[in-house]
Amino acid sequence: MSIKRWLIIPLSLMTAAFLHAEPLKVGATAPAITAKDQDGKLVDLGELYKKGLVLVYFYPKADTPGCTKQACSLRDDYESLTRRGVTVVGVSADTVEAQKAFAEKYNLPFTLLADSDRAVINAFGVPTMMGVARRQAFLIHNGKVIWRDLSASTAKQAADVHAALDQAELGEVEPRLKDKAAH
Repeated sequence: MSIKRWLIIPLSLMTAAFLHAEPLKVGATAPAITAKDQDGKLVDLGELYKKGLVLVYFYPKADTPGCTKQACSLRDDYESLTRRGVTVVGVSADTVEAQKAFAEKYNLPFTLLADSDRAVINAFGVPTMMGVARRQAFLIHNGKVIWRDLSASTAKQAADVHAALDQAELGEVEPRLKDKAAH
């Protein structure tokens, strides 16, 4: 078998796996799963959902340019997001140590989950390529996904979340659900 075939077959399989992942749909029950945070403490997402709005955002790798812009967007607007009742949780397949270094380097005031076994990534249906999560975001209210962004922004992540909150009309018994399709 030629070298080209040895490369084409695995690349085709990886691409197929990446394209066929099915992220949680708007209206779906959010996974009540636990994972370690940047301090090595277990975080129970199910318990967080009971406290109000939760933004669970996924990023490929800690301390890379796009992921840093995304995290810093949320950091810079963290106070206004928390005033609106949003708990921010970042997730990547990085180790606890990498998440800790990322949080400290950029003074990130929110939880970062070290999902090295990809349990959270898989539970949300976030596509991966070579073990790295695609950039996506989910806003959860009362345990249900009320908004998702399948092509999450980097520098404008916080603005996108504020826009989703503005449109959700959370005073209603059942908020209007939004799906920001991948661009």
